[in-house]
Parts: sequence; C-alpha cells; structure tokens
Amino acid sequence: MANIQQLNNLTIQVRRDILRMVHAVNSGHPGGSLGCTEFLVALYQEIMHRKPGFDMDGIGEDLFFLSNGHISPVFYSVLARSGYFPVSELATFRLINSRLQGHPTTHEGLPGVRVASGSLGQGMSVAIGAAQAKKLNKDNHLVYSLHGDGELQEGQNWEAIMYASAKKVDNLIATVDLNGKQIDGTTDEVLYMGDLRAKFEAFDWDVVEIKKGNDIESILAGMSEAKSRTGKGKPVCVLLHTEMGNGVDFMMYSHAWHGKAPNDAQLEAALSQNYCETESDY
Repeated sequence: MANIQQLNNLTIQVRRDILRMVHAVNSGHPGGSLGCTEFLVALYQEIMHRKPGFDMDGIGEDLFFLSNGHISPVFYSVLARSGYFPVSELATFRLINSRLQGHPTTHEGLPGVRVASGSLGQGMSVAIGAAQAKKLNKDNHLVYSLHGDGELQEGQNWEAIMYASAKKVDNLIATVDLNGKQIDGTTDEVLYMGDLRAKFEAFDWDVVEIKKGNDIESILAGMSEAKSRTGKGKPVCVLLHTEMGNGVDFMMYSHAWHGKAPNDAQLEAALSQNYCETESDY
C-alpha cells in the first residue's frame, strides 16, 4: 500500500505526462485529464483489486471502464505508471499507427483498455453489462466506471441508469466527474441538469459525494464508503467534485482548456508548477 505522499508524487508525475503528451502533438484534452488525475491514481494504486498482467476477461479482479474517453492522456499515463505497458510508449500519443490514439480503442491491443470509448454516453451501458457478467460468473469483484457530467446529457445514460437499479446491479460503482464544464461552456449554460444527486436517487441508486475530488485522502475515504455500500441491492454513484485543469493555475476555473494543448511557453510554466523528483519523465 502506497502512502499519501507517494500517491501525491505520482499524481504530479501523471500531470507532467499529460501536459507533455498533448503539447507534443498540439492536440488532446488536458482539462478533464488534469481534473481526474488524483482519482485515477488512487483508483489504480489503492482502490481497485488488480491482478498482475492483463487479460481481456478480467475474471477474479475489479474492472474499470472509461466512458469519457477524450481524457485518454490521464488514462494512458496511469496505465503506464501502473505497469500495463512501458512508460516510454507515452511519447507515441496520437501518432499514426500508435496504440495510444486520441480516444482509447481495442483493436491495437493496448493492455488495460477493455472497450473503445469517446462516443459519449455509452460507458454506463458497458459497465453494467460487465457487472452483470461478473454476477453470472459468480465473481464477487467490482466494476468501476468514470463519466463526465456533461456526458450525462446523452439520453442513453438514463436508460442504463434505470436498468441498473431495476436489475439490482449492486456490484457497480459509477463515478461522475462533476467539474461543471464541457467543451462549449459550463454544463449549466449548455444544458442545465439540475440536482444530479436527486436524479440518481430518484432512479433508486445509492449516492456518495466526494466534495474534495482533487484530494487523495478524500478520494480514498469516499471510495471506501462507496465500496461499503455495494452488494446491498442498489448500484452506487459517486459524485466527484473536481476542478478542470487542476494543478495548473492558468488552466483552472475555465472550460477553455477542455480540448486545447499548451504552447511551448505555457508548457514550461505548467511543468514548473508540477515539479517531481521521485519519478522520471518518458
């Protein structure tokens, strides 16, 4: 088990990876990636039960599905830093014939990726299907998923959310990255969704809120609470309050960096705010 300082150091390293990856190809989505860095580091390093190596079936271990696939930079970095493939491969992000495309895909055979994602709204359905498969296989491990708050504007989510509670899919923890921003502005400006906690509870889900979604200790405590509520007849939703662009002062508090890469000067400024001496860049 890693200590909090080790997890915070790894978080800084992952931020550096994200910034360098999108800068190198002048494309990608740094905002949401930076906002979810602490969560994915905690998930892969502490929260999920993972077996060594990778097999697509994932029997006998917890599974994770990234629904908001545009935040692939943080996903790839955390997978590499968790031993799924060489860290040096991060340098191939979004290049022709790379396994690390802008949205995760499966036909390249990248370890850690179980479903193509990026077409928003579909990951909830996939995660529910995987959770039901575990029940059929008498596998008591959990399924985790991550979704953008703006992504919940897609109607397929709500069909799946209704289905999960009706079928008592209680081995699923679906986390919503609640940063209040999407590519065209705030979620309230684009399509106001009201009280998401009340909505999930109205669909008969159990809901846990993590108010400090960019704090490792708060994430660990909140996800521990979420795990304690599984197996009780209801799917579990975690509302994770994050800040888009977290860790880089000029990227925070705005939707502008949802899908924009930093230039040379901005990269240096961002890296200077995220110095880490415990790991190495690729």
